[in-house]
Amino acid sequence: MSLACSRSLFFMAFTVGILALGASYYLEYAVGLVPCSLCLVQRLFLSVLTVSCGMAAVHGPQRCGLALYWLTTLAAGLGGMTAAWRQVLLQGDSMEHLVHCVPGAEEMFSSLPWVCALMRMFNDTADCAELSWTLFDLSIPEWSLLFFVAMSILAVYQLLRLVWSALQRPLSGEASHRELVGD
Repeated sequence: MSLACSRSLFFMAFTVGILALGASYYLEYAVGLVPCSLCLVQRLFLSVLTVSCGMAAVHGPQRCGLALYWLTTLAAGLGGMTAAWRQVLLQGDSMEHLVHCVPGAEEMFSSLPWVCALMRMFNDTADCAELSWTLFDLSIPEWSLLFFVAMSILAVYQLLRLVWSALQRPLSGEASHRELVGD
């Protein structure tokens, strides 16, 4: 895998991440949509993914660094995918069994340990199940889920490519190409 190819992929992922973050802030501050706790978790994973891809695009790492950056991208993608999937499931459920009074994310993280607050965010809350905006008949969590799935697929593909190229590399002491018998 060439260094230029990996840098351009990281830069494209960084650019798409910046656009997605910009869209989320636009919907919050210009349109007036209030993000729920799962939206904030997704934004956190999106920020980690974007920063990781941006650092990799600037750094231009070699084989080991590429694996580390793609693993970070995959971990952030899987975390965001989990939060988005949970919110999509909550939006599909009926509203009668959901909890309607849950403190905000800032209040939860200030009063509870962060693991407990994170677990509480994934509980059945009505603010995360509210469907407030759609584009092409897909809600914000569904768009977010599609983005995180795409980034995770890209990261898995690139990691498999790294493994494949490492397996194709000759062992030490062997020639890098086969010698012709007639020479």
